[in-house]
Amino acid sequence: MAQLPQNLSPKILLQLLKSEKNLNSALSLFNSATSCPNYTHSPAVFHHILRRLSASTDPKLLPNTNRVVDLIRLQQCPCSEDTVLAVLNIYSRNQMLERAVEIFQKMKEVFGCEPGVRSYNCLMNAFVVSNQLSKAELFLRNFRLLGVSPNLETFNILLKIACRKREFDKARELIDVMWERDLVPDVYSYGTLINGLAKSGNVNEALKVFDEMLGRDLKPDVMCYNMLIDGFFKKGDYESAKGIWERLTKDSWVYPSVVTYNVLISGLCKCGRFSEGLDVWDRMRKNDRKMDSYTYSALIHGLCESGDIDGAEGVYKDMVESKTSPDSIVYNAMLSGFFRGGRIRDCFQLWELMGKEGTRNVASFNIMLKGLFDYGDIDEANSIRELMKESGFVADSTTYGILVHGFSENGYNSKSLHVLKAAEEKGGVLDAFAYSAMINGLCKEGKLDEAASVLSGMVKGGYMLNAHVYNALINGFVGASKFEDAIRLYHEMGNTHCSPTVVTYNTLINGLCKAERFGEAYDFVKEMLEKGWKPGVITYSILIKGLCLGRKVDMALNLWNQVISKGFKPDVQMHNVLIHGLCSAGKTQRALSLYLDMNHWSCAPNLVTHNTLMEGFYKEGNLRNASVIWARILRKGLQPDVISYNITLKGLCSCNRISGAILFLHNALANKIVPTVITWNILVRAVIHSWAPK
Repeated sequence: MAQLPQNLSPKILLQLLKSEKNLNSALSLFNSATSCPNYTHSPAVFHHILRRLSASTDPKLLPNTNRVVDLIRLQQCPCSEDTVLAVLNIYSRNQMLERAVEIFQKMKEVFGCEPGVRSYNCLMNAFVVSNQLSKAELFLRNFRLLGVSPNLETFNILLKIACRKREFDKARELIDVMWERDLVPDVYSYGTLINGLAKSGNVNEALKVFDEMLGRDLKPDVMCYNMLIDGFFKKGDYESAKGIWERLTKDSWVYPSVVTYNVLISGLCKCGRFSEGLDVWDRMRKNDRKMDSYTYSALIHGLCESGDIDGAEGVYKDMVESKTSPDSIVYNAMLSGFFRGGRIRDCFQLWELMGKEGTRNVASFNIMLKGLFDYGDIDEANSIRELMKESGFVADSTTYGILVHGFSENGYNSKSLHVLKAAEEKGGVLDAFAYSAMINGLCKEGKLDEAASVLSGMVKGGYMLNAHVYNALINGFVGASKFEDAIRLYHEMGNTHCSPTVVTYNTLINGLCKAERFGEAYDFVKEMLEKGWKPGVITYSILIKGLCLGRKVDMALNLWNQVISKGFKPDVQMHNVLIHGLCSAGKTQRALSLYLDMNHWSCAPNLVTHNTLMEGFYKEGNLRNASVIWARILRKGLQPDVISYNITLKGLCSCNRISGAILFLHNALANKIVPTVITWNILVRAVIHSWAPK
């Protein structure tokens, strides 16, 4: 830090302050000068130090602003409006609205200057920053009362208010008024409206505003492009996002920024286009484009989600080599990815590194706990849980949910219940995931009374029950054939203002169909329709499967025809359910007809479809059609599995074609299909049967 000369003047101090690049050192110089005898600061010195404080975002420097303002008041130093604006900006950014209002009201008294339109705009913006939009609009009236003419900045603030309130028609009117008053809207004006529309999901309207800019010879900046690309990706509209990107690359006035690439990579990954995201990243590397931690974390997270752990690891290594420090988000994404890929050793190595670098957070512990529970390593999960306590991290609702679910899924329901009660006693906020996991675990053990007790405890504790929790217990009652209890709980959902979901209905319909209580199942379908729910593929598949199991194949066919006549498009699962039902009832020709019609629905038959048909033909001794289906499996590029071979072996053996069955066994082994106990039982029984005396 520079030393102050004996004959200090404001001019010399200003030169010293300008040469001092470090703000803290500049403040020390300023404070030292304040203490010098026979010296007083000039307006230029006050403006310089306040302007630099205004440019800093460090909240620790805020007390310095108060001290400087007090010094100006004490010295009665007349300052310009620019100095006041610096102070107002500082208080506005830190949401110190009352202090900003006080400074505005005492401008003449403290700074010796009158507020102009810029000061009015600055205070109005302070109201907006503090989200006091109605007060901002009220303050605008002072403009007119005091004869202050609104300028472009005023209208830009009004645009910001309108967009915050989602009053987009009003925002458009404001832009029209600006043109009428010859206050030519700038890129910020249009960008504010584009941003507001895009964030609210009205991206197509935002695009119209963008095109209007071009029509008025206003050049959009890169941020306008970024908002549109991000908006379209968030809607899942890949083609439109790609179209905006292509327009940006052709625009000779604007170039993509690091934010553009980040939005692009993140959006592509969210749309499942991970390879394209990787291509964009490769292009950035080849063109020496600057990357930040978000660039890396977006791609690493996306690749991990897609299961490409090796690709994610490659990006992570490149990040380390580029001297960009990975943060908790990047480490957590890699940690989750390693668990997903079953690379437990790498998980622990990364975990140790995170410990050394101090980048572990609650989310990191949650990922470790979930990963270890998923792999059944309860002892290690308990160790991580203890380490979390020792490290001073406080478990959140996700942590409790993972512990309850993890213990429950691994058969430790007593521990799960203990965690649940401990969390409740500590006043921990537990989510539906924790309670539904506990209820599921107890239901699997047949402890329905305890499961119901957990739900009752939630009600007594004042928890808002949601469908996940109810569905867990309803599923337990249905699994135990306690339909009356399940239906009672269903009605209770309505009484507690918790609407049943499609899962609720499907659970009840499936259970009732299995119990051959078709009338009641249909009643629930009617209720679904009355309440505005549209039965989907799963619901109809459950009904058709239930009817087929109840040997009511004709009713199943009628239901199928009704569904088709309403324009419903069946998927492969729904086809498979009915084909299986028809084959089980000996109606293989009708099943074959359904199979051949699948192309009409642009629905490709899968291996299950072919296996089902093949089994149906073998059961009725139709070896020719069964062999045709086998040939179709191979022609369509499907890989026969052990079930395909077992069906064929059993079919051939039932027709006394044991030699043919042996050839198929050799074929299975050549294709690396591992025979199961069922495979050997089929062959052994066939051989014993062939040796038996006729």
